[in-house]
Order: sequence, then C-alpha cells, then structure tokens
Amino acid sequence: MSAVAHDNDLRLAANWYEASARQRVEGLLDAGSFEEFIGPELRETSPHLPLFDLPQQFDDGMVVGRGRLSGAPVLVAAQEGRFMGGAFGEVHGAKLTGLLRAARDMGTVPVLILFDTGGVRLQEANAGELAIAEIIRALLDARLAGVPVVGLIGGRAGCYGGGGLIAGCCSALAVSEQGRISVSGPEVIETNRGVEEFDAKDRALVWRTMGGKHRRLIGGAQLFVDDTMAGFREAAGALVQGAPALAHASLAAAQERLEQRIERFGECRDALDVWQAMGAPQASAIPGMPFEEFVALADRLEAPRHDAR
Repeated sequence: MSAVAHDNDLRLAANWYEASARQRVEGLLDAGSFEEFIGPELRETSPHLPLFDLPQQFDDGMVVGRGRLSGAPVLVAAQEGRFMGGAFGEVHGAKLTGLLRAARDMGTVPVLILFDTGGVRLQEANAGELAIAEIIRALLDARLAGVPVVGLIGGRAGCYGGGGLIAGCCSALAVSEQGRISVSGPEVIETNRGVEEFDAKDRALVWRTMGGKHRRLIGGAQLFVDDTMAGFREAAGALVQGAPALAHASLAAAQERLEQRIERFGECRDALDVWQAMGAPQASAIPGMPFEEFVALADRLEAPRHDAR
C-alpha cells in the first residue's frame, strides 16, 4: 500500500460517515480485540443474488463478531452500506439473528449494532422481511435476558425500512448529524404520497425530518454524537452502562411518551414547527448549529421531560 493510500485509510477510519463497516468496528473497539465470526474466508454469500446476475460479497454486507470496549467484552454487528445499501437479505439477516441469540444465551455481554441500511433487498424481499422479524424477536429475547442492545447510526445509507424498526427495539441509540432514521425513506414516501407530501430531492427537508438532530430532539435517540470514531466509542460505552431493562414499566412509559408526542406535535407540518413548539429559540438555525451548541440545546429542551423517561 502506498503512503498516500495509507494516509487516506487513516483519515477515513477517523470519520464514521465515510468509513467502511470494518473500519468502524476497528475504530470502535479496543485495538486488536476484534474476532470476526463467519468471516469472508468462509464465503457465506446470498443464494438469491446470482439469480438476478448481481454481484455478491463474501460477508454479504454484515460483519459480526466479538471484542472489547474499554476492556469489557461486547458483541458487535456492523452493516456495510457500500454493498447494496446495507440492505437486509437472508444471510445478512441470519448473521445478526445468530449474534443476538448468542447474546441471549450468554446473558451478560452487551450487543452493539452499527446500522447502515436502506432496508430490505427487493431481490430478496420475502427472505429479507422474514429476517427482520427474526432479528426483532431475537433482539427482544436478548433484552429480556438482561442484555443491553445499543444501536449506533451515522452511515451513508442511514437507518431505513426494517433497520428503522430494529433500531426502535434497541435499548438505546446514538446518532450523528449525518445519521438518518425512518421506517420509510424519502423516495418511498414521495412515490406513495406524492411530491406535495414529501419532496425527496429537498435534502434540507430530508435531513431536518429524518436526520440526527431531529431524532435527538424528539427523543428518538438518546445521544447525539459528532462524526468521529471517538465520539461513537464514548457514546457506546455510556449507553451500555445506562441501558434500561426491558420491562412492562419501561414499555408503558415509552407508550405514554409517544402518545404525548402525537398530542403535542400532531398538527405540525414540518420539523421546524416541532422545534418551535418545543420552545427552541430560532428554530430555523438548528440545522446549521455547531455540535456543542446543539448538544447544549438538546439537553436543555429535554430537561422538562427527563423525569418522565
């Protein structure tokens, strides 16, 4: 490898959004601690993609294994957004399901999921949808066994479709400004509801509706982090330590928060309207607000509802 290529790899590895799945895992975990399960050398590829004459990837876009975070053992799964947009297929999903089932059986080792996905592969629609259901069941089983499951979101593909559903089942989420979380992607909404409902080409609209800042402000993510490995590493450690147990009381509290959110913001037409209703001064300045200033604002706006969480 040339010196230029090496320096470029180091630069990308420090930046979560631009990094590959393996670079994120390496940057997140303690140096040299990662041990991959079902690695590329085993060539567990999708059985469906060849039917469509589509290229395969030897890890099927999902990296799973174990390692250490600040000395403590963790299980980790990272989606490769550069391969088919990180979309869920049969093998891709099965690797995450297996990891979560292992976590359930171990009962004590936290799971970190590095989301980077556009949803389910259209070429594997039935298998992909089934994979989402199996992952959610395995995730909830793991949480019921006392395992914290923390999601980290900040990749190119965002966290859409079934990935958004899985993220919603996690113990806690950390998101960067570049991260986006939604069940339906911008193009899906526009296709089904029309451009008058949602203009997928309006990038400012997309980011203020689905982006990390909005998700943090409305409580869809517990931490807002900067776009660095160090930021996500610190957030992962904090969320693992403070992850709430899955119990009836926590589910009831979450349901109450959602009902209050609809009552409070149900008539809002835009995220700007939501931020104004929350009491944010100069709501229109939030998209361009620097990281530290936004974190302080989010903490301040959260304070009145913090006890209800």
